[in-house]
Amino acid sequence: MRPNRSYGRRRLRRRVVVARLGNVNRPLTNAGDHKGRGRPQGSRATTRVAPTGKLCSRIGSPSRVIVRTIETRHCDAGWRNYHFVKVTTEDGVVGWSEYDEHQGAIGVTTVVDRLAPMVVGERVHDIERVYARLHARARQSMSGVMAMGIGAIENALLDAKAKTLGVPCYDLLGGRVRDAVRVYWSHCGTWRISRPDFYPPGVTDLGGIRALGEEVRERGFTALKTNVFDYSGERVRGWSPGFGFPYAPEQNVDRHVLRELRKHLDAFRDGAGDDMDILLDLNYNAKPEGYLSILRSLADFDLFWAEIDTPNPEALADVRSKSPHTISSCESLITLYAFLPYFRLRAMDVAIIDAVWNGVWQSMKIAAAAEAHQVNVAPHNYYGHLATMMAAHMCAALPNVRIMETDIDRVPWDAELVTAVPDIRDSHLHLPDTPGWGTEPNEEALAKHPPK
Repeated sequence: MRPNRSYGRRRLRRRVVVARLGNVNRPLTNAGDHKGRGRPQGSRATTRVAPTGKLCSRIGSPSRVIVRTIETRHCDAGWRNYHFVKVTTEDGVVGWSEYDEHQGAIGVTTVVDRLAPMVVGERVHDIERVYARLHARARQSMSGVMAMGIGAIENALLDAKAKTLGVPCYDLLGGRVRDAVRVYWSHCGTWRISRPDFYPPGVTDLGGIRALGEEVRERGFTALKTNVFDYSGERVRGWSPGFGFPYAPEQNVDRHVLRELRKHLDAFRDGAGDDMDILLDLNYNAKPEGYLSILRSLADFDLFWAEIDTPNPEALADVRSKSPHTISSCESLITLYAFLPYFRLRAMDVAIIDAVWNGVWQSMKIAAAAEAHQVNVAPHNYYGHLATMMAAHMCAALPNVRIMETDIDRVPWDAELVTAVPDIRDSHLHLPDTPGWGTEPNEEALAKHPPK
């Protein structure tokens, strides 16, 4: 068949329906409901291919690069599951993304499943068009799992587009401004204390924290991030009332919390040494008054930053204005609109962006807005290896990157799940030059570790 090289001429093509779609125009309500059974389980694909009459000029291109299928894959990751979107074009090019359904993100799989018919038949290159269409469909609920589902689709399209062009994803984002990005060891001690069965050796006392600090230094890392722990009982316990552990809706910070936190941080400093940058993640675990109590009690401790989350930008700006330490925030915000009030108030020193939730392309816009307000950014990244590479490509193309999060403690089979693991040396992740994200899920390995 001769290619159509004209902008004006359009060709309609019948497509085969390979999955029952029902009414693709039905409203997207009850995103967490999948025929009354919650999200689909297993690593079996959820495929949606719609009949379409999409129009595409070929302009000498050897490929129409049309989305043929959108599927999801799932696997066991120890205390949680990993989730992936797989986009396949008519020419067999496959794009991947990772997304998350932990904590408050339950239902993203259903959103991807329901939005897929709107994407099938679109050109994989038209990422902004796809985003605009999906955003319009989700206009009245453009937050939470709706936005996360759109971000997951966007990220898979980026991978597919880069592979069709034979370039790394960062080339689609403006090209590299750096070859490697500095990373910190996130949840340092957290997983070994709370989930020792998956992350041995377990930490049971302050001596274990000192030893872990030494390990971080000896493995070449220059920065670590940790959480708040209580060593006063029979076993070490995390302190995160913002997430219900313990149940304390008032979220007060008392002297006991301050003493236990100081023990924890001093043990890390003793083990890691004075040259180690230590980051403290306080999450949603206090009110402004409590955050200030913590920050003031640590005024003489050398912190790289204190990470604070609050839904109130004015409250965060007030904390920042009185804090003796650098403040980072905003990891849970979705869409540029949500970030703008924080930028306008200069509420944080470093804006944390979740590229898995927002989509890497939309995250670039958020980072550009941060740059306009003279704010550096850091990715929120406590996911699997594919998500780490997605965040790294974003960091490669951004001028205003402070540092990048990554979890070093991994379940034993983590490396099997992808075709290539991130290249981390001397506390830096070195960017690959292979097409796409530089790694993708190993579907045979996913099948060996079905989700729980």
